[in-house]
Amino acid sequence: QVQLVESGGGLVQPGGSLRLSCTASGFTFSSYSLTWYRQAPGKERELVAYISSTGRFTNYADSVKGRFTISRDNAKNTVYLQMNSLKPEDTAVYYCNVHVTNNYWGQGTQVTVSS
Repeated sequence: QVQLVESGGGLVQPGGSLRLSCTASGFTFSSYSLTWYRQAPGKERELVAYISSTGRFTNYADSVKGRFTISRDNAKNTVYLQMNSLKPEDTAVYYCNVHVTNNYWGQGTQVTVSS
C-alpha cells in the first residue's frame, strides 16, 4: 500500500525558510520520480518541483526557481523541499505525489507565509 506522509509546514514570516519532508512507503522508492505540488485557497493545484528517481534531474515552476530546492534521500525513502525567501504568495497546502500505476498523494502540509 503506497503511503506518502508530508511534514515540516508551518507559519513563517516573508523572507523566511522552511524545509518540507515527504516520507514514502509501499513501493520501491528509488525507482520512481516524485513531485511536489501546492494548492492555495480558491486556486487549482499546481506543480512546484520534480525530481527524477536518482535525483539527477530536477525541474521547477517558474514562480519558485532560485528559491526552492528539491532533493531526495533514497536510503531514507524521503524527498525534501527546501524553501527559501518565502513570499505570501507561497501560502498553500503542499502535497507530495508519486505515480505508481495509479496517482498517489499525501495528506498535505500547510505553509503560511505572513507577517
